[in-house]
Amino acid sequence: MSWYLWVILGYLLALTAFNVYRSRQVKTQDDFMVAGRKLSLTKMVFTLVCTWIGSGTFIAGAEYASYAGWSAIWQPAGAFLGIAIIYFVAAKIRTFGQYTVGDILEVRYGKFARLFGAIALIIAFTTIVAYQFRAGGYILNVVTDGRVSLEVGQAIAAAFVILFVAIGGMIAVAHTDLPNGIIIVVASCLALPFVIVAAGGWAHIHQVLPAGHFEVFSPDFGRYPALKGLSYFLSTLMLLLGVQSMYQKFYAASSPREAKRAVAIWIVGTIVVETVVIAIAVFAFAYSLEHGKHWDGRSLVLQAARGMVPGPVGVLLLGAACAVVLSTGMNYLLSSSSNVMRDIYQKMINPGADPAGLVALQKVFIVCMGAVAFALIFVPTVLHWQISVLGYAYFAYTLYGVAVTPALFAALAWRRATRAGGIVSIVSGTVATIVFEIVLPRVAPSVMVAARPDSYFGSDPWGIPSIYPAALISIGSLVVVSLLTPPPRPEQLAPLFSPGATET
Repeated sequence: MSWYLWVILGYLLALTAFNVYRSRQVKTQDDFMVAGRKLSLTKMVFTLVCTWIGSGTFIAGAEYASYAGWSAIWQPAGAFLGIAIIYFVAAKIRTFGQYTVGDILEVRYGKFARLFGAIALIIAFTTIVAYQFRAGGYILNVVTDGRVSLEVGQAIAAAFVILFVAIGGMIAVAHTDLPNGIIIVVASCLALPFVIVAAGGWAHIHQVLPAGHFEVFSPDFGRYPALKGLSYFLSTLMLLLGVQSMYQKFYAASSPREAKRAVAIWIVGTIVVETVVIAIAVFAFAYSLEHGKHWDGRSLVLQAARGMVPGPVGVLLLGAACAVVLSTGMNYLLSSSSNVMRDIYQKMINPGADPAGLVALQKVFIVCMGAVAFALIFVPTVLHWQISVLGYAYFAYTLYGVAVTPALFAALAWRRATRAGGIVSIVSGTVATIVFEIVLPRVAPSVMVAARPDSYFGSDPWGIPSIYPAALISIGSLVVVSLLTPPPRPEQLAPLFSPGATET
């Protein structure tokens, strides 16, 4: 137990010292929010990998795989398609070169779209930060065989994430993501062959695992397994197409060309890591069943690191698990604090704010929002509520993907999208998601349908995952209202559709 923990803590302390050193480069708001717009191709690639690969992969993804087997690939597969689509607009995003997605929303739809989009983003991203803290606490709890409690582990994870972001903003995030990204990719690829051999190979796990683990759509998904599986695909796709932490990285690239090249490499890294982690989880689950270990699905990658691979590879894989929590928490905390700073404070409260004090003020927002994210996960822990990282992730993905992504992507790709259409889409998408995900299960539990009463995948209204009606409402209102209202004026389209805006 001890040497795993000490190596991980040593790495975190080394990153702390590194970030303190790098923080001396932060002089302006550009430095803090977008790293002075100087990120090289290499840093761009690894920071994009770290932006996307988080506890949703190593913890929720592993737990998902323990229940659904290979059909767990449906969740990350949405990202594969999303990155391929983003490739075609990455250069345009970098050329636009602002700070938040709110800047794009305001150009196309006005200041209220910026405000409503910021609110939806802050709710979704604070939820994502919260479950990174949860995952960090869980990792420390497992690695120490319970000597570090879940509550204490969550506090340690939160402290490091908040500290790193407050110290150096995007400069700290991007430069920390470089070693973290290398560790994540290398550790995952090195561990997989050892895990396969330890589990007895492909043919053997067919004899150990339930037949449903090899189906395209797990029979445990719900009344309509295909709809449930594709709902995870769709929620991930829609989040990725509009996720602000990724857009901030494009803004931080040294040029539009570098942003586009980084996306082309990023898709390869994401496909490799996501697929490898699911494979590790499936083989580790088979190993645990055969050897009577009864490993919790959330701990499959962690237990594989401790018992199925050589020590050096194991500690590297545990380091990767910590790295994804740290990096993703940092990325989303910086991103949501940027919305508070840019979209609410600078644009709505104090437009004439002194630039010299903006960096210091954003650090205050980072600490406050980090505390809120910690409360979101700490209070349920203390009250012993059942917490699912996958459940948190699905709600956050759906809320953001339905509320913000349709209007945002239309702003970049559809000239006919109007101000009224964008605003109605954002508001209706937010309300619809909250109604289907939070209100209906509490006020009308009789309409909720699951595959079985104790299904890991929960229940859905009338057996239909909420993302379908919510997305239909958001996208439908965007299209209908836009077609019923006057088209945008040429000057409204110019910042995103002029020849300069499509520079590659």
